[in-house]
Amino acid sequence: MRRASWRHVGPGIVVAATGVGAGDLVATLVAGGKYGYTLLWAAVLGCLIKISLAEAAGRWHLATGRTLLDGWRSLGPWTTVYFTGYVAVWGFVYGAAAMSSTALPLAALFPGVMGLKWWAVLCGVGGLLFVWFNRYAVFEKVMTALVGVMFLVTVYLAVRVVPDLGGLLAGLVPVLPDGSLLYTLGLVGGVGGTITLAAYGYWVNAKGWRDTGWMRVMRLDNRVAYLTTGVFVVAMLIVGAELLHSSGIAIAKGDKGLVDLGGVLEEKYGVATAKLFLVGFFATSVTSLIGVWQGVSLLFADFVARLRGRGADSAGPQAAPGPEAGGVPVERSVPFRAYLLWLTFPPMALLFLDQPFVLVVVYGVIGAFFMPFLALTLLWLLNSSRTPGEWRNGWLSNTVLGAAGLLFLVLCVEQVRDLPW
Repeated sequence: MRRASWRHVGPGIVVAATGVGAGDLVATLVAGGKYGYTLLWAAVLGCLIKISLAEAAGRWHLATGRTLLDGWRSLGPWTTVYFTGYVAVWGFVYGAAAMSSTALPLAALFPGVMGLKWWAVLCGVGGLLFVWFNRYAVFEKVMTALVGVMFLVTVYLAVRVVPDLGGLLAGLVPVLPDGSLLYTLGLVGGVGGTITLAAYGYWVNAKGWRDTGWMRVMRLDNRVAYLTTGVFVVAMLIVGAELLHSSGIAIAKGDKGLVDLGGVLEEKYGVATAKLFLVGFFATSVTSLIGVWQGVSLLFADFVARLRGRGADSAGPQAAPGPEAGGVPVERSVPFRAYLLWLTFPPMALLFLDQPFVLVVVYGVIGAFFMPFLALTLLWLLNSSRTPGEWRNGWLSNTVLGAAGLLFLVLCVEQVRDLPW
């Protein structure tokens, strides 16, 4: 087994950065603004759960030599039906949301240059061109650089607002303020939790990690990545607790809340700090955009390969997701690029139109089921004969994945209940 080394770290940074979007930062900010440091433990617990989920996805790929889509198909045709609906509807709506989120800080940094919707179109096309013309190695380097920007900005802000170290330590003790149960569960389940957790194994393969000899390296990579995510989360909760909670300031829900925070920072610390924050906001949003454009397109390419009956075995990092005939790398394949186009151009219609009622409901239902689907199918796959005995779940993995599955089921029910039926 290869010795774990810092120089190998990469796919974990990619999956963590992709999963932590502007919405996660807002949720953490609002938690800090509403409850101070009280729910810090919930945000940290959320990071630990994502470590377990990503590790399980990576372990499946390395231990079995099969992709996660191949594993899902082995559980029955119902997984194919669900995934077909998911990638079609979710990709359509998410594409518009990601473009809008990435456009918000640019519109704030360059006011008057163009409208928000046109910034969003520019971001979508820019993300498409970047992923279209670059292979995984370049993609990983750019994502790592953007994570460095996110890290520096969030840590700087946390230091600038002067955290209460005593309150910070007290926040690690699990406490539930009155009426905060569902809010707390959402914070635990929401930090860095998206379909890109399922893409981790594909990025592991793209890195060149192909067998169990890379297991130790993969686990180090995953832990480092989510510890970095933990720093983002703690830093933003500090900002929420010190800047919003102590002053009684409320910000809007959703991505626009970060624009509101920029205004608060400008008033208190000056234009330079506000601009720096907007740069960090952009880095956070663009990593989610290009990460989904790349990672979910890998999943879709593998999905098409399975439907065509190819890719039954994993001959290497590019063979695993099912390359086109003639040895075309997966990032150059027709299914990969077709899904890139689907994520980019059809969603632009939603930027200029209100989201149709039926689409909102279907998107909400399908999206709500994904995280319990991921947790519970990984639990199933990694306790079955599909996985070599040495690499099946132990008691700790079973406990965490089982608890995560139940948590996500509760959140799923709540999300479905809250939809505008």
